[in-house]
Amino acid sequence: MKNIIKDFLLDIFFPKFCLNCQKEGELLCEDCKSLFDISEYHFCLCQKPNKLPQFGKCPKCRSKSLSGLYFVLPYQNNLVKNLIQKFKYEPFVKELAVPLSNLILTYFQLMANPPSFSGFILIPIPLTKKRLKWRGFNQAEEIGKIVSKSLNIPLVYDVLIKIKENSPQMKLNAAEREKNILGVFACKNEEKIQGKKILLVDDVYTTGATMEEAAKVLKTAGAKEVWGLVVARG
Repeated sequence: MKNIIKDFLLDIFFPKFCLNCQKEGELLCEDCKSLFDISEYHFCLCQKPNKLPQFGKCPKCRSKSLSGLYFVLPYQNNLVKNLIQKFKYEPFVKELAVPLSNLILTYFQLMANPPSFSGFILIPIPLTKKRLKWRGFNQAEEIGKIVSKSLNIPLVYDVLIKIKENSPQMKLNAAEREKNILGVFACKNEEKIQGKKILLVDDVYTTGATMEEAAKVLKTAGAKEVWGLVVARG
């Protein structure tokens, strides 16, 4: 009841406006949300985005630690790009976790044959303590909280950690990203992922260097499978 009253008062004194059309009510109104062409996007890790009938079974990708990727929209979509940038960069709109997570949930709801995540655990890509202090929240974790609750997948925070600060990936090319991300992740409490299937969550997948490195660390620590889940793919 307290949260309902709090939200009611906040809506009165600090009303929300759509970040696209400025309509009052929500950060992403239903009209603007309808502009998204949400399809059953999967991403074969060595090819262009497509709807793969054998998702995750590509022979060229069997050497990868990441089995495959679910993504909702291409990052080239200007609206989703704008939302994610406002979520991740100053002046940080943390509340955008809700509409961005809802895009993921809509994505699965629209699938003709939605995947079963029975037996999966959900792990967000972590931040270093320095980066977390700067932003005030982990954007992957905020998305993970909502997706975890809605899909009934346990969210595990205390396994994958980031132990080294690296340069921002967005400023680097593909080869530099792979080198830049090496050795930045580690695992603790490894018993929690032994033989588990993992849904690894982040906001954006660009070259895949970050997710592949995180998946490699998780597989080395005993995870059975690691699948990626992001809002957008660059």
